[in-house]
Amino acid sequence: MDFEPLSKAIIGCAIEVHKTLGPGLLESAYEECMVFELQHKGLGVERQKPIPVIYKEIKLECGFRLDLLIEKSIIAELKSIDGFAPVHEAQILTYLRFSNIKTGLLINFNVTNMRYGIRRYVM
Repeated sequence: MDFEPLSKAIIGCAIEVHKTLGPGLLESAYEECMVFELQHKGLGVERQKPIPVIYKEIKLECGFRLDLLIEKSIIAELKSIDGFAPVHEAQILTYLRFSNIKTGLLINFNVTNMRYGIRRYVM
């Protein structure tokens, strides 16, 4: 699936979850509902997918976990925070680099309008 239609489908799911639940819940609640919405649309989704860190010749199982990997091509990192900080951007960029996935969405559900809670990243 191309990035743009898949990205729009994921964003549509996030908007639906936000419209139904609103802001202020824990990230785990939004994650559960996102998985439901994505699967309801027929999309393949992996939840809490481990990502190893490769340092020189060593593969380190450091505990990095992607929130959601959709259709094996887009990472969705979910947040329920007051606002994005540079560390959140660094986190998704690191996940993109270590996973060799080229596209990602940083989604914050703790906003009044979802257009303020979504950032796209392309490596």
